[in-house]
Amino acid sequence: MTHARSERAALCDLFDRLGPDAPTLCTGWTTYDLAAHLVLRERRPDAMGGIAIKPLAGYTASVQRRLKARHHYPELVGLVREPGGLYSLLPALDEAVNALEFFVHHEDVRRAQPSWEPRELPEDFEQLIWKRVSTGTRLMLRRAPVGVVLHRLGGGVVLGGPRGGNRVEVTGRAGELLMFCFGRQEHARVELTGDPDAIARLRASFLGV
Repeated sequence: MTHARSERAALCDLFDRLGPDAPTLCTGWTTYDLAAHLVLRERRPDAMGGIAIKPLAGYTASVQRRLKARHHYPELVGLVREPGGLYSLLPALDEAVNALEFFVHHEDVRRAQPSWEPRELPEDFEQLIWKRVSTGTRLMLRRAPVGVVLHRLGGGVVLGGPRGGNRVEVTGRAGELLMFCFGRQEHARVELTGDPDAIARLRASFLGV
């Protein structure tokens, strides 16, 4: 099983266990909302633009609301469980696009529940996540207010954010660094070192794609 399929299945199992009203780290979204978002992302390409393009966000939100109105929660989870669109036809594309997407959203649900702990990820998945973090740092940290030095436990260093001035060093496992760079700073198990004001500004900034 690919990492994308594994994370997808684990997230859907968690959806089933928690039900439609559980909190997530996605501001204002319950598990029902997140399931609708994932269905939209794969099966409604006409509405995907609003995920990243602000002027289109209203249409995307309206489609997401209609998905919730038309489908009971178990139906939406069932749709998430099986790859849709091109991902159902091209497993390699599913892995390339969805491995990290489903990892982050799986953690969005896990970490919104009490007493969560980081998972021990397979080494090849850690390597894949670190590779994506390394190549995507410039995009994910483009809004960082200070320079950032990411240190991966187990090896690897990459720079992000603006050049010059204060730098904050962020140390952790690849999955934790990904969560931090995806805007989940307060829920990533990382160690931050540097000027306290710079650390506070970085923690409060809007990071991610």
